[in-house]
Amino acid sequence: MKESGNILFCGVGGQGILLASEITAFALLESGFDAKKSEVHGMAQRGGSVVAHLRYGQKVYSPLIDPGQADFAVAFEMMEAVRYLPFLNKNSKVVVNTHRIAPPAVATGKMTYPDNLLSELTDRNIATFPMNGFEIAKSVGEIRSANIALVGALSTFLPIEEDLFLDVLKKRIPKKLDENIAAFKEGRKITS
Repeated sequence: MKESGNILFCGVGGQGILLASEITAFALLESGFDAKKSEVHGMAQRGGSVVAHLRYGQKVYSPLIDPGQADFAVAFEMMEAVRYLPFLNKNSKVVVNTHRIAPPAVATGKMTYPDNLLSELTDRNIATFPMNGFEIAKSVGEIRSANIALVGALSTFLPIEEDLFLDVLKKRIPKKLDENIAAFKEGRKITS
């Protein structure tokens, strides 16, 4: 595992992207890393794109990830994974939520949702780890824990002990903690 890295979180407003990036940042900080985070909300309240950049290492001076420099991406929606392809490289690892959220043009019937989105990643030989975070969240009894399941999958790539992540979850998510911990642990199974 690398002692420094760049993590891109991307998705649609309302998916818990910012909370997921905060939990990851706090876990990195508590592990002794320097971590810097930046986020762009844009039209998030209207279902628009949301992205958070998180960089960690011994000393980090800027939170922004340059194109082609993301070591990891956590895509909360498949179309958003493809939107942020310019940030990935051949060594990137991408956790992708396969639950689809139709953008307005698709919802109104003006366009169709592409069928081959995962192949946009795999055809480029990018290590891709698909999971249905929504199904995991339903299975643990807390529909809002899909973001925590995705963090669980990401956590397997980071130089952080699982217990430290669980401590951060206890501090940051006091309600429905057992369900969120269950989602986190289910997410960890995806990459193994």
